[in-house]
Amino acid sequence: MKKTLSLVSLLAAVVFATSASAANSDFPHRTRFNDVRVIEINDLHRKLEDVIVVDVRSRYEFDTLHIKGATNISLSNKNFAAKLQELRRGQNKTLVLYCNGGTCKKSYKAVRKARKGGVSNVVAFDGGIYNWASTYPARSVLLGHNPMRADAFINNKAFKGRMLTAIDFETRMGPRAQVLDIRDRAQRDTQLFPFKEKRAQLDEIDRLKTLVMQARHSGKTLLVYDKVGKQVRWFQYFLERQGVRNYYFMKGGSEGYYEAKLGKFRIKIPEKS
Repeated sequence: MKKTLSLVSLLAAVVFATSASAANSDFPHRTRFNDVRVIEINDLHRKLEDVIVVDVRSRYEFDTLHIKGATNISLSNKNFAAKLQELRRGQNKTLVLYCNGGTCKKSYKAVRKARKGGVSNVVAFDGGIYNWASTYPARSVLLGHNPMRADAFINNKAFKGRMLTAIDFETRMGPRAQVLDIRDRAQRDTQLFPFKEKRAQLDEIDRLKTLVMQARHSGKTLLVYDKVGKQVRWFQYFLERQGVRNYYFMKGGSEGYYEAKLGKFRIKIPEKS
């Protein structure tokens, strides 16, 4: 009997450890932001009418794809906390803040920023918009359409087909290529390719159009990178709508570049909480 119980306990421990490992893999920043309360995707779907959902990404990302009924208040907004307070005025509902999910830290940082600004009862949906749209397309808005139009959705194969490793990305640089950094200002610790790149964040639509059209009309390959290789997913919709076909993204973004090129010798600049 004792042997049976020991075996059951061992199996339970293995299952728990495997589940915990999978959870850490899906949400690698939960440990660092362990003071931030999170809501799981199924719980959010069940409570959607009873909470206030806020997309803390850029306006461009929001306009591309968002949770139906969500309000966009970018984390970079100087009046972020005040905007949240105004949104909830007269209501007692929980505020749910989300970003792209996975390796994106904005939802956690947004909760901290909200609390620092005196906003209470706020949680992060760190599953992110892509997981949400894949699971609940009927409660998602893609390019202004709800339910999402299946033919307008760029699938993983089409997205990953545009990805280059940091080494391949750098190899393609030259007179027939234009490098574009689309990181938010708060994400830019340094330029990866000084004197060889242009910069424009996703909410600078006019500048993005100008730079993209210049590359297209001159026949240059557009090489785009962001922070961790996630924001480019939404930028791909913009490129496709502009008729751009000659473009690639850097796998892992600037973080992937540092990892590939500098590895353990990289001196990291601490991020602001």
